[in-house]
Amino acid sequence: MQEQLIDRIYECSVVPELWPDVLDELAQITDSTGGMLFSARKAVNWTASENVYDAFETYVKDGWLGKCPRRMCMIEKSQPTFFVEQDFWNEEELANNPFYRDFFHPRGLGWSAGTLLQMPTGDNIVFSIERRLDQGPIERGHVERLNELRPHLLRSAFVSARLGLQRAQGAGETLSRFGLPALVLDAQGKFVEANDRAQSVTDYVKFNDPGRPVAFSDRRSGAFLSSALETLGQVSSTDSLSFPIRNEDGHAVFVGHVMPIKLAAHDIFANSYALLFFTPLDQSRAPSTALMRSLFDMTVAETRIAKGLMKGQTLNEIAADGSVSITTVRSQLSSVLEKTGCGRQAELVGLLANIALGQSDVTQEN
Repeated sequence: MQEQLIDRIYECSVVPELWPDVLDELAQITDSTGGMLFSARKAVNWTASENVYDAFETYVKDGWLGKCPRRMCMIEKSQPTFFVEQDFWNEEELANNPFYRDFFHPRGLGWSAGTLLQMPTGDNIVFSIERRLDQGPIERGHVERLNELRPHLLRSAFVSARLGLQRAQGAGETLSRFGLPALVLDAQGKFVEANDRAQSVTDYVKFNDPGRPVAFSDRRSGAFLSSALETLGQVSSTDSLSFPIRNEDGHAVFVGHVMPIKLAAHDIFANSYALLFFTPLDQSRAPSTALMRSLFDMTVAETRIAKGLMKGQTLNEIAADGSVSITTVRSQLSSVLEKTGCGRQAELVGLLANIALGQSDVTQEN
């Protein structure tokens, strides 16, 4: 059942009209009422399951969106997880919160589990699962179930967000509207189709020969892609599907992201297996915590390891600061090295020190 749901989540990436059904299923498995997906970059787009659609239509049209305290709380927490109300407010604060008192409670709602993704492209994505007020808070067990699905939800929603939550007519239009360098690959990593923006990565990625596997100037990127493609059949929340693409000096200039093409998405991309797209990077600043998480699917603990190394801390110091064993820290470091395609600590620090968001083509939405 979990694998089937994950397939349907990825199906929504280029068939966004299916999101309400998936949001309904997420609500059902968490004993909730409905769900909402919200995205913002140059414009605000949203969709919701039928049971909460009218409420969120009012939420957007009547200006409640700008008053909602949830998003700012999630930004301040900056953690890769679903949050519930108790993560932000105590019982008295919640009862006196004007947003809940005047918007959610009159509509019989009041409990939620929500998560936020801020991508280097300026895309802000929010998922929210809503429960009726009389049912009580969403339990931690249900939150953990959502967290298992979170990487899949956000990968798929990012593609949908780039399309404005609107289905395109055919592969060509989809790739054109996506707005980032993107390739369609078959199961062997062979090039099927590309958009015009993909020409911006040709110094580092060779794909112009149809029917031949994609090749990289950085051999480690090729190994990463092969490994990612092998996992796509039954991709899990812990699989690494993002990897740095380095120039001849060893500096990361793009991050490649791999996403499976599932079910009805094949109606858009015929004879295809995966979408490979690229996030451009700037080498002028050190990366933020949120950026590392969004680029490489790092967990909270893994990000703490990376940030500690960038500060010059030893593994023993990182372990002491986090009140964990040195064995745990070494295990987390191994995971960080694997996710970033680095072979040793010095290489990891060098990589992270020159990754930052390129601002020239990005519009942040507040």
